[in-house]
Amino acid sequence: MSAQTATWLDGAPTSALPLPDRGLDFGDGLFETLLLCRGAPLYADIHLRRLQRGLQALAFPECLATARQQLEVAANVARDRGWPWAVLRLTVSRGPGPRGYTPPESSQPRIIITATELDRDCSQMSGPASLSLATLRWPLQPALAGLKHLNRLEQVLAAAERRDRGTDEAIMLDQQGQLVSVIAGNLFLVQGKRVLTPALDTCGIAGTRRQLVLEQWAARLGLQAQASTLGLQDLASADEVFFSNSLLGLRPVASFGEHQWHSHPTCQALFDLYRDELP
Repeated sequence: MSAQTATWLDGAPTSALPLPDRGLDFGDGLFETLLLCRGAPLYADIHLRRLQRGLQALAFPECLATARQQLEVAANVARDRGWPWAVLRLTVSRGPGPRGYTPPESSQPRIIITATELDRDCSQMSGPASLSLATLRWPLQPALAGLKHLNRLEQVLAAAERRDRGTDEAIMLDQQGQLVSVIAGNLFLVQGKRVLTPALDTCGIAGTRRQLVLEQWAARLGLQAQASTLGLQDLASADEVFFSNSLLGLRPVASFGEHQWHSHPTCQALFDLYRDELP
């Protein structure tokens, strides 16, 4: 049975996007992916604060309040349909505009929301993942670092390569060969009582679960969490490796090439904190 999906454009149910649209033409927009638990969007405030940072960086007209209202409507539909778990994608495009790169002086952003039922129990931690190394590297662009903008071709190409290699995920490096992330999540290394994640000053996406590990969850376990410049040598010497994203929460890593990790106590303890916060 295929997953059920519902889509809205500017608050109205739809199955089509009007053209032209700068999000389609140039990737001129932002998105957030939220996990819904029985219709409740998890950590919506953190997602919306990141969205607001992106709106400001791209000089979009203010539309956060409207996005929040439409998100709540979509979440209520998922709840009314009885979906235990669902994924909600909130996309904000700059909307229509004349031909060419230059944005219109007066933009009319479009808000597209898609809610899709999930067929897995997201309160259970996924099994340990196998990792490969992506050939493609993140480009350096500090002005867009940390934001979840619509230009995701690097991840599309890396995901196709990962699929062909038969691994669950792939590590992505920057142009200097430093660790950035996995394709669809933030990477963490455990060294004793320290939980380290790559700094994202020049590229990458600053995930919501990454923020929670850094600012809340690690400290509750008596661990020191910090963002650092990290390389493949740090990965090889780590006691434990895991990654995070909004749908999985946290997932342990079992292997990367010849390196293997058989025990994942830190990831499990952090996931237990996450699970305790579920509605």
